Amino acid sequence: MPPTLARQNNLLGMTCAELERLAVDCGQPRFRGRQIYQGIYARRVRDWAGFSDLNAKFREFLSAHHDVHYPQISREFVSRDGSIRYLLGLDDGESVEAVFMPEENRATLCISSQVGCAVDCRFCFTGILGVKRNLTAGEIVGQVLCLCVANHIPRRSHLNVVFMGMGEPLLNYAPVMKAVEILAHPAGMALALRHITISTSGIIPRIEDMARETARPHLAVSLNASSDEQRTALMPINRKYPLRELLRACQEYPLRPREKLTFEYVLLGGVNDSDADAARVADLVRPIPAKVNLIPYNSGPGLPYCSPPLGRVLAFQQVLAERRVPAFIRVSRGQDIMGACGQLRLAVTPDVAARS
Repeated sequence: MPPTLARQNNLLGMTCAELERLAVDCGQPRFRGRQIYQGIYARRVRDWAGFSDLNAKFREFLSAHHDVHYPQISREFVSRDGSIRYLLGLDDGESVEAVFMPEENRATLCISSQVGCAVDCRFCFTGILGVKRNLTAGEIVGQVLCLCVANHIPRRSHLNVVFMGMGEPLLNYAPVMKAVEILAHPAGMALALRHITISTSGIIPRIEDMARETARPHLAVSLNASSDEQRTALMPINRKYPLRELLRACQEYPLRPREKLTFEYVLLGGVNDSDADAARVADLVRPIPAKVNLIPYNSGPGLPYCSPPLGRVLAFQQVLAERRVPAFIRVSRGQDIMGACGQLRLAVTPDVAARS
């Protein structure tokens, strides 16, 4: 093995093909790279001593030049509903948040794609941070592995991964799609693509790119308004990607048999929750094989919005149902720990249970 090969540090985030090339560059057979891949992602090994299927000399070389490490758990905030919000430290000193949400016979991990977010939706706490940088594929996959290990989630369990944490995933397109490839690879983490969801504010060129991907996760689009004027006031990105063009891209997006595109609609009390809003939403989405997730707003200090009363939420759902648009009310988990939809902002909340 060439002694001058530069140290590349963390191998987390490398694909199977990249690790096979690494093995060949090190003078090893190609299949050694696949063994490393399976060790990192399927067996979750982080110590080179645990790669017992590699010969001792190769392990020694890898130990001298590379390592495998996850983001570090800095804080944990435990909700009354069993959800856990994690503050995760990255190698450069930045932090992101991810949320573990357990259910009977399954679990959902909400992960981040950026440090902060550039989209600046007016009702979202993450938008207050602005954006500092994109995450690498390794930092994205590392969140999943870190939370799986922390919560003893075995491989091939019923696990959903949603890109609904900090950041706009489609503004970090290449690393996000590389992470999806790693998450779904059958020799590694082996998540079904239907259990991976990318949520976007509506970055039309990247939605079109996603439509051409062979390994395509589920797509969820944050709608949150029933007109361009209303959506631009709530989501400034609408100026660049207005509703008509966004809905065209959604209508052209290829779906698998029995698959529906998801529209997310955050209900803001007195802002976008009227029966007239619901009727306009139905008109917008009816041409598309889709469902609508209604999310009562998760409030917090610093923003002027509030959640509508339950009766208004039910009335909104009823208007959609009468127009044959499937609509489901999604009450977000982890609200008491600022871990719910739209609440992630690296906040330290001393009034909830925290573990360091």
